[in-house]
Amino acid sequence: MAKRPTSSISPPSMAAMQAAIAENRTWFMVLGLALIVLGAIAIGFPLVTTIAAKVFLGWLFLVGGIVQIFHAFSTQKWSEFFLNLLVGAVYLLAGAWLAFLPLAGLLTLTAFLAAMFILQGALEASMAFRLRPREGWIWMLLAGIVGIAVGALIIAELPSSATWAIGLLVGINMISSGFAYFFLAMAAGKAVRA
Repeated sequence: MAKRPTSSISPPSMAAMQAAIAENRTWFMVLGLALIVLGAIAIGFPLVTTIAAKVFLGWLFLVGGIVQIFHAFSTQKWSEFFLNLLVGAVYLLAGAWLAFLPLAGLLTLTAFLAAMFILQGALEASMAFRLRPREGWIWMLLAGIVGIAVGALIIAELPSSATWAIGLLVGINMISSGFAYFFLAMAAGKAVRA
């Protein structure tokens, strides 16, 4: 009976994770500082940030729709040609609506962003528990809690939050994540020196 090959990929050990953070400490700090600066800009201009995020998302959908429609016409012999074309048209219409009507649809986008923050917060909290008991894990947990709270706050304040929430809360969320990465790098550096 032949022996089945075992996978050489296993979850990273705590020591390996700590070593990876320590080895890339500068990049963790740069990421943290960049998120803090970008978050401060977003807080300073919440409505502009809200509109910019919406327009950017619209352009992503527009490009995706064009690619999908091109793909549909490139594969006309495929049995799902019309459904493929319809998906591209939906992307195209949604992208045009988001990109060219910047104040329309802010409520829907705000609700979507709230859900994204809650998911991001849950993932960061999960990452924190995987890092525990290493130094710095509490900062990642705090960032996760802030992400969940930000998402809940956006939902609680709908519909009035649609004009300011995206910009302001994106900024707060980015700053909290920035501090988490920055202090995680600081803790890794302290652990290496010790």
